[in-house]
Amino acid sequence: MLVKQKVKYIQTLGQKKFREQERVFIAEGSKLVKELVEGSPSIVKEIYAVKDWIEDNKGLLSKTSVTEVAEFELEKISQLATPNKVLAIVQQCDNEKLVAKGKITLALDRIQDPGNLGTIIRIADWFGVEQIVCSNDSADVYNNKVVQATMGSIARVKIFYTDLENWLAGQNDVRIYAAVLEGQDITTAKRITEGIILIGNESRGIGETALKLANVKLTIPKKGKAESLNAAVATGIILSCIV
Repeated sequence: MLVKQKVKYIQTLGQKKFREQERVFIAEGSKLVKELVEGSPSIVKEIYAVKDWIEDNKGLLSKTSVTEVAEFELEKISQLATPNKVLAIVQQCDNEKLVAKGKITLALDRIQDPGNLGTIIRIADWFGVEQIVCSNDSADVYNNKVVQATMGSIARVKIFYTDLENWLAGQNDVRIYAAVLEGQDITTAKRITEGIILIGNESRGIGETALKLANVKLTIPKKGKAESLNAAVATGIILSCIV
């Protein structure tokens, strides 16, 4: 049985200011929670789950605090329209200093759709990109929709927020590759082991100031009549071509 204070505490974590204050976030659903427990057990602080989920996953839970809850209790603390058997409170990562030299870095300019951001994090993880730098007006990485879309990759990819234009301006020793509608055909570009790959807003693209800082402009060749690509889809295509 969850006491009222605990229910209220978990509910407050739906708001960014309380997540920042407590340095935690919520992860929900069996696949996501299991991936976090298996890959990064030390950051999973508490798990709240229904009885059958606990019984089915006993082997995973020896080092994690687990509380059995009834379905109606899970509904009270869940941020999902349809709660999915398990909810975890997870420690936010304390990232080291952001260093672009010698690495592949994704730079996201005003990516505001939570689903897109979460999917981009998942895609970055797939291609071995270990860090992403976001403009301050991008979606919050610990928003529930972002977390769900990452499917556990949030624990493996470092996410930084900064004044993106100022940060890019200071990267004099690392090449910046911008995804644009008119540029070099991405299929002719050489593969890279170092660089900053700049992806723009879903509808407005890359801001003018940030775009001027790019050394190379890359384009995914178009054969049909669509005006643009989803930011996450574009990211996946670009990484598959040059990383």
